[in-house]
Amino acid sequence: MVPASSPAALASPPTAVPGLSAVPAPQPEPSTRWLVGLLLLAALLPRLGVFFINENLFGDAVVRTELAERWLASPHVITSYKDGTFQFGPLHLYLVGAVLSVFERDVAGRLVSLLFGVASVVPLFALTRRLFGWRAGVAAGLAFSAWGMHLQFSTTAGSEAVSLFFMLAVFALVAEGVEENRFQPLFWGAVLLNFACALRYDAWMYIPLITVALVFSSEDRVASLTRAVGFGLVCLPFPLLWMQGNELAHGDPFFPIKAVEDFHKQWVSDSGGAGGALGWRLQQLGFWPAVALFTLTPGVALLGGVGMVRAWKKHPETRWLVVMAVLPTLYFTLRAAVLLNFVPLARFTVTQLVLLPVFMAPGLAALVGNKGAFARRAVVGVSAVLAVVMPVALGIYTFRTEGGLHDSLRPVSPTSTNPVAVMQVARYLKEEVAAKGGAAAIDDDPSYMDLQVAFFSTLPEMRMARVRWDTFRQRMADARPEVLVRFDGGKLVKDPGVKLDGRTLTLDGVAYQEQDGFSAPLHVYRRQP
Repeated sequence: MVPASSPAALASPPTAVPGLSAVPAPQPEPSTRWLVGLLLLAALLPRLGVFFINENLFGDAVVRTELAERWLASPHVITSYKDGTFQFGPLHLYLVGAVLSVFERDVAGRLVSLLFGVASVVPLFALTRRLFGWRAGVAAGLAFSAWGMHLQFSTTAGSEAVSLFFMLAVFALVAEGVEENRFQPLFWGAVLLNFACALRYDAWMYIPLITVALVFSSEDRVASLTRAVGFGLVCLPFPLLWMQGNELAHGDPFFPIKAVEDFHKQWVSDSGGAGGALGWRLQQLGFWPAVALFTLTPGVALLGGVGMVRAWKKHPETRWLVVMAVLPTLYFTLRAAVLLNFVPLARFTVTQLVLLPVFMAPGLAALVGNKGAFARRAVVGVSAVLAVVMPVALGIYTFRTEGGLHDSLRPVSPTSTNPVAVMQVARYLKEEVAAKGGAAAIDDDPSYMDLQVAFFSTLPEMRMARVRWDTFRQRMADARPEVLVRFDGGKLVKDPGVKLDGRTLTLDGVAYQEQDGFSAPLHVYRRQP
């Protein structure tokens, strides 16, 4: 480009070249603000559509909210696993706790997820636009907006939507820093990666992954090593402080991570995978591709997958981003299918799957090529229809419907609702016990539905005696609950102080009579006069 004040600019324009006017002028890019506003609206509307019907169920949503309530009651800097966060990241408790000061417990955590879930489309657009142009950025943003599984994450109180926002921002800033050869974006990317690590432990693996990728980000080895070392050092403050806190509290800097790993090992055993059956291994081997095809829908997933392959060959500058999706997938698959020490869940796949829409544009070019406009429109049209219809159909299929396939598909559905029997008991406790200043005892359910009953009952902790707590007997003595909730298969009937005789349950000499109107596996009892 020649400056306007240069001699060349002041000279008379050359005579027009014959035929040059037949070449169409490149279309200007629309306003970035307009595009971002359009994508934010596209992300917000479907999430608002399910926000008012969804309920906290998966992702330890209710536990996270309860821990945030405890933190809000006594605000402090959380320094370790046992300092109020357990296996969860402290930053999520701070965020939810802050919003709890304004909104009710059932809404606060979901609002945090909604805010970050909708905002995630901005770094996704920025990342894709930088790599493949604004049209690719818009397509990625629209595919993300319709992603049914993310609709659930954005409207329930888990940490997935919040963590994904920070990870997308990290990727976008790293791409900016590498392309423009500037360290400032890399610095802020490393700062945000600290935040992601304070939310979820799976973000920790991206510190070495991105640092190593930066080593190979330029032919200038001095510049590459400098930016890699700088990025890696800025990533360390939270991980080092968190490790020190756990070393002081538990004698092991990696105590939370080892606690999660021990849980997964036991989970493998309880799920029947400890023997290494071929069926189990094959199921885990295909888990990430299956979740991609089913939740992102086949068109988006296939275009993104093919696009990654093409980008690896045709766009070497994007290989680092392909690695960010592929290596973690291979690592978790190895642990699940070969080492048998990890049980994957769909929510664990989001940081890798969200990168597939980024590569849809090269995928479309690879599949359609020079086959003409009709073929391009057909592929785009079918992919768009599937991206909308599949989540809508799944959301309707799983909404307030239980049993069999409905339960299996609910974790990846746009709609998340608790079992009807659970919410019936929770409403009873809320209206007949909590509203009247009473107390209740709640059994320990093998499928953790006692957590949902306790949360939605709105009973304060001091007016609950929960078998899950080691303070159960003390709370029974202090609160003297007039209502008791028992689960089929729960631990309560195994207690030596409990006797179940027909519809009468006696606990430590106090008799409770079963009430009518409730469905198994829940049973509600009232203390006899």
